[in-house]
Amino acid sequence: MEPSGVSDEKRPTVDMVKDKNGTDQILLQNPKGASVKISLHGGQVLSWKTDKGDELLFTSAKANSKPPHPVRGGIPICFPQFGTRGSLEQHGFARNKIWLVEENPPALSSFDSIDKAYVDLVLKSYDEDTTRIWPHSFEFHLRVSLALDGNLTLISRVRNINSKPFSFSIAYHTYFSISDISEVRVEGLETLDYLDNLFEKERFTEQGDALTFESEVDRVYLNSRDVVAVFDHEKKRTFLIKKEGLPDVVVWNPWDKKAKALTDMGDEEYKHMLCVDGAAIEKPINLKPGEEWTGKLNLSLILST
Repeated sequence: MEPSGVSDEKRPTVDMVKDKNGTDQILLQNPKGASVKISLHGGQVLSWKTDKGDELLFTSAKANSKPPHPVRGGIPICFPQFGTRGSLEQHGFARNKIWLVEENPPALSSFDSIDKAYVDLVLKSYDEDTTRIWPHSFEFHLRVSLALDGNLTLISRVRNINSKPFSFSIAYHTYFSISDISEVRVEGLETLDYLDNLFEKERFTEQGDALTFESEVDRVYLNSRDVVAVFDHEKKRTFLIKKEGLPDVVVWNPWDKKAKALTDMGDEEYKHMLCVDGAAIEKPINLKPGEEWTGKLNLSLILST
């Protein structure tokens, strides 16, 4: 879990802490002071801070952090589905399960590095509650790492240990902390087709050079580029979202009416959050017995003057 081979004063650290409910969390810190906090409840990243202590992820002040409720904010993992379908709960069950720290994870080639603080988590399908609602045997391996430059990387590997094929959808439902929703724009989605959840998943084509926000947005952009950018003019910073194995991008802001209807979100908090997700939704991922899928999300911050 902890890299070796670096002098103590420059060593990334990996610590186990508990939240107010007694839920285990992992705190990653790089030598410069940046940090990432991950809850074993949901395998969910709850905090991503710069070396100056600036929080980059939004979490609602009204979020319910007591299991089994998912936390409104951070980066919930939506698996094995995004949205609602069949008997599965909305956005699947992964964000509501307790994950385990994996002491001897399968090797990740060319990834381990002495300047990264990282943790490996695993979710398996061995409890009856899970197999009753989704009757498939799987292993979901998740590595969360914090690099020396402050970049946050999530690598997911889902393996089918079934005797039959199964399919799933997935999204890293990333809540970015922003100055004001009217001050941000998203680039990298121009000319793409998208499914609009406000119009019963009707298909449209993005006409603008950049996506800006004046009302509720709930869209799945299809077959996007591997890099999407969120520009925050007021805070003079840009989030870069780089992804592999995740062809789609979800963009969501509930705006005022929807925010007021959410019990775990403040009425005005929609102004300070924007979800932009790396995802695989339109075409579910199919795994034959023994097959494994890998998806990677890398989040970085660029400051402008």
